[in-house]
This record gives sequence, structure tokens and C-alpha cells, in this order.
Amino acid sequence: MEHQIIKINQGSARTFRKSVLIIYTGGTIGMAYADDGILVPFDFEKIITEMPSLRAMDLEITVVSFAQPIDSSNVTFEHWNEMAKLIEQFYSQHQGFVILHGTDTLAYSASALSFMLENLQKPVIFTGSQLPMGAIRSDAGQNLVAALQIASCGTPGPIVREVCIYFDHILFRGNRSKKVESLHFDAFKSENYPALAEVGINIEYNYAVLAEVTEKEPFKIYSIKPVCIGLVKLFPGLEESYFKHILSTPGLRALVLETFGSGNAPTSAWFTHSIAQAIDNGLVVFNVSQCNGGRVIQGRYVTSKHLLEAGVISGRDITTEAALSKLQFLFTKYQNLDQIKRVLASPLRGEMSN
Repeated sequence: MEHQIIKINQGSARTFRKSVLIIYTGGTIGMAYADDGILVPFDFEKIITEMPSLRAMDLEITVVSFAQPIDSSNVTFEHWNEMAKLIEQFYSQHQGFVILHGTDTLAYSASALSFMLENLQKPVIFTGSQLPMGAIRSDAGQNLVAALQIASCGTPGPIVREVCIYFDHILFRGNRSKKVESLHFDAFKSENYPALAEVGINIEYNYAVLAEVTEKEPFKIYSIKPVCIGLVKLFPGLEESYFKHILSTPGLRALVLETFGSGNAPTSAWFTHSIAQAIDNGLVVFNVSQCNGGRVIQGRYVTSKHLLEAGVISGRDITTEAALSKLQFLFTKYQNLDQIKRVLASPLRGEMSN
């Protein structure tokens, strides 16, 4: 795909110490108000005029924009592949990467990229905003500046070496996060994993919870291939015909089952039999809790013991966003079903606890 590439001219002939690549995919953060009050795509060539604080960052900034910026509600695996390929293309030229993305599916994209970018040794920071640039009290500028600082922070090597989400003064692990607010600036939370950093007057990193540095293998990307994965959120009164219809979807390879509490589900004979039969026929069923906090503990109650016995895989404290993208990644990388199940059940990129 063709991309618009902009080198930000910071009005100085000096050589910058570090460089960061911004990938603009679309979303509110890349919009601004025109003179007639209509929202239009922001002109990144004028970013220094809008945000003069960037001059003080000693940072060379390059912006690569999707040829056709999208609303994040329309994001697909093809857009994830495009992001990953851009990072691969510019990986050796930049110290870090900032991805500007609409907030609605930002946690899905951050989760997917965390799996697709293997042996990542540089920061990839997703951010967005609730209000566009130029709006009164917009959060766009402060989110962008902080994301750029984090993406370029560290000497000699970067402090952060994983895919993250920065929003409203907090840095989260990307595959541990989810959007929880649509009307407030603190749009994202990570209930089952501590914040990686908090931004105030200084950036305070929580070094104990950052991804461990491993430099044994070279960086590489995986492009996601289409795979049919289902998602069912359990609720009282779930109809047998509806559930069986989903399980009979042609080409269905895996099902994320959002269960109650710590992994509980109905013990109806038809439900238990349907799950067991589907697994015997080669379907991968992944148990994820509907709760934002806590974890799946299959067998803790009688209402989850039957899932364990049927061969349902526990997602522990993984988010639904990470569960779906991890399955897509594993079906891309591996052909053997037993290997997919084995890797699915264990932490791969810090997306779940041991």
C-alpha cells in the first residue's frame, strides 16, 4: 500500500540524538477543526506550529500515514499487517514507534501487534485521544508528547521494549488493556496487571513489571492470516439452538467463551455435551472471564469442572481482546493443533499470568 511520509522539520540544522516513527492509522487524535468547524485530517507538516513543545525534545520525527486513514471500528487483520510491515521497514532507522489509532479498537490492535512483533527490542506505543487537536481541553497533544518521550527514552538502549498503550498519564502493557470509558479521558484500564509507568512532572517507570530484555533472536514479524474464530458471551437464558448454531459455523477453528466470574458456565447436559463434542471434533475453546479483574480458575466450582473435563483451555487472567488476537496469531504461526493448544495455555508476551 502507498503511504504518505512526512519528515517533521523542527526548524533546526542540528543532528538529532534520536528518531521516532509515528504511524497514523486514523482516529480522533489525527483530526482537527477547520475554519468552518468541520473535522478534517490533521496536517502533520504543521505539527510544530500546533505543538511548539516538540522543539525541546531533541527528536527527529517521521510520520507515515495510511493512504486511507480509517475509523478504528473498521480495523481488520489487514490493517494490523500493514502496521507490522511498516515497523519492520523502518525498524533499524528509529529508536521507537508511536501508533496513532482510534480508541474503540485500540486495545485489539495493541494486543495483536504484541504477538505479531516477535523478539521486539524497541518501544511500540499506541495512543489516541478522546478529543481532536484544537478542541478545548483536548487530550491529543499531551498523549502524543508523552508517547513520543516514552518511545525515545533510554540510554544506551530503550527502557520499554514491548507494545504498550499510553493514555491519560498512564502507560499500560498493550495486551493487558481494554477500553472502559467513552466519556472521560481515562479511557483505558489494566485491571490484572500494574501500570508500566505514570507520567507526572517526571516519568516514573515501574521497572519490576516491564518486559524482560532478551536479545537472543533477531526481530521478525508475522502477518496474520484469515481464520474463523468465534466469541460467545454467556448469559442466563442462553438458547441451545443459538449456541449450537454458532458451533456449527463452517470453518470455525476456535471459540472464545466469555464465562461468569472465575470461569463458570451452565451445567446443562446439552451445553456440556455441545462443548465436549465440538472439542472432540477439533475446535479450540478458550475460557475467558467476563469480569475485568480476576481470573479463570477451572474446577474451583462445580460450574467450571465440566469445562475442564471437556478440554476447555483456561485463559487465566487474559483479556478478551488479547485472547482473540492470540488465537489469530497462533493459527497463523502453527499448523499442529496440539502445539496451538499448548502455547495458548501459557504466557507468550506477558498477556496472562502463570
